Amino acid sequence: MILNANIVGSRKTRTAVMAAVTALLVTACTQQGSESAEVASSAGEENPFGHVHGLALDPGTDQLLLATHNGLFDISGESPEKIGPTNDLMGFATADAGRYYASGHPGSGSDLPNPLGLVESTDGGQTWQELSRQGESDFHALTVSQEGVIGFDGTLRMTTDGQEWIEASDQIQPVNLAASTDGPVVLATTEDGVQRSDDGGATWELPEGAPVLLITAFADADTAVGVAPDGTAHVSRDAGKSWETTGGITGQPSAVAASTDGEDGLQIWVATEQGIEFSDDAGATFSTTIPAGQ
Repeated sequence: MILNANIVGSRKTRTAVMAAVTALLVTACTQQGSESAEVASSAGEENPFGHVHGLALDPGTDQLLLATHNGLFDISGESPEKIGPTNDLMGFATADAGRYYASGHPGSGSDLPNPLGLVESTDGGQTWQELSRQGESDFHALTVSQEGVIGFDGTLRMTTDGQEWIEASDQIQPVNLAASTDGPVVLATTEDGVQRSDDGGATWELPEGAPVLLITAFADADTAVGVAPDGTAHVSRDAGKSWETTGGITGQPSAVAASTDGEDGLQIWVATEQGIEFSDDAGATFSTTIPAGQ
């Protein structure tokens, strides 16, 4: 079944699809306490990543970063390189060059609290500092806009300084959050479609014809990409007000990143169980760049 702006389907069908896919994504991520990263590490040595939670570009270095059950990896080189400690990074977002935010659970031997709350790295992921909500929040969805950090731990929350949080006026249940640090717009994937906020996540609206997508990411302040539960790729040129279907991927999507800096226009990376699938033609075609387990 293709889920796009023209064929949206009934709410009952969309809810069932999103629920099924969400279950697949969180099955490997429900361990609590010290089990979180240890379980992933013991699952097998062939796949160093464990379960993938996030994919992002460092805006200063263009490193392609993979946030996983087994920590953070730089996958922009010839082979993946581990960065920093082994923490279960359930939520991950880049703010600017070398400055990242994350949430999740501490790994084996870590002195960080469980759950992590909001933690920050200012050295490209090598070390992490506690900011707020330690022992309280595991932000499964996390992003950064021009207005600040937005996180979902069962409640949608926002902070401008990383310390003091306020709850969003409109409470929604996002699977994924995406924003650009160059603008106030935040996108949230929900069972009703991609919802949109113009005020950093405080209030939300569902644009007419909004597709049901699983994951989204901004390439710049106006250009966003998304992948549906069935792998269909979508592109928005107006910050999520409208979407067009482009192509599709072959694996089960778990994270997406995008850039307009490449010579070939809009570039899209999608993490799947088969590896990282890449498109340099705005999602019309994809090829697997890093096979799973490499």
